[in-house]
Amino acid sequence: MVLPGQAVALIGPNGSGKSTLLKGILGLIARTAGDVEVLGQWPAPAGYIGYVPQTDQLDPNFPVSLEQVVMMGRYRSLGWWRMPAKADRRAVAEALETVGLGNRAKTRFGELSGGQQQRGLLARAVASAPRLLLLDEPFNGLDQVNRDALIDTVKRLKKQGVAVLVSTHDLDLARAVCESVLLLNGAQVAFGPRDTVLTLANVQQAFGSVGVEMDEHTIVVPGHGGH
Repeated sequence: MVLPGQAVALIGPNGSGKSTLLKGILGLIARTAGDVEVLGQWPAPAGYIGYVPQTDQLDPNFPVSLEQVVMMGRYRSLGWWRMPAKADRRAVAEALETVGLGNRAKTRFGELSGGQQQRGLLARAVASAPRLLLLDEPFNGLDQVNRDALIDTVKRLKKQGVAVLVSTHDLDLARAVCESVLLLNGAQVAFGPRDTVLTLANVQQAFGSVGVEMDEHTIVVPGHGGH
């Protein structure tokens, strides 16, 4: 369960089912067991879910501005043939400010750094005003500046009442922004409050015991970013 204003981290090794779970919530793949509800409904009403995938199909060489990319998040309410209204432009501007890119709105998307592009894709999801935000490995390959900016953005969205479900290998991220953790390895290993789930025994069960180390503040999982 992901509550409004809270974040849940999906943590597990590659192939553990993190992305599969997100796609099941989105209705992109058929469920073989279990139930999914978003605000008590299934399928989720249009626009209730925002999604930032691991990789996006948008060609970075396509001549569009960051502002135009973020405006794509408004197509649910805008439709494909209607011109953006003042409310749409305001939503896009606010989304860009939320991710710290308000001053780059007119910049060609392909000219942004990889981290800025990732923040732009997050802004596209934010512009749709989702009730639930799904993030699939959003911090892969980001430098510290963009990592910090994304963490700040997630915290701001939580304060606005958005529920966040984030798939990640990064245990430090889970500690920074997530109240709860779902630990996976093909099936549920553990689910609950962050500090209850992130124990050495649980992490070893999910990732394997070889090389997993833990002290008071850090769990080291070789091959998964050193976190």
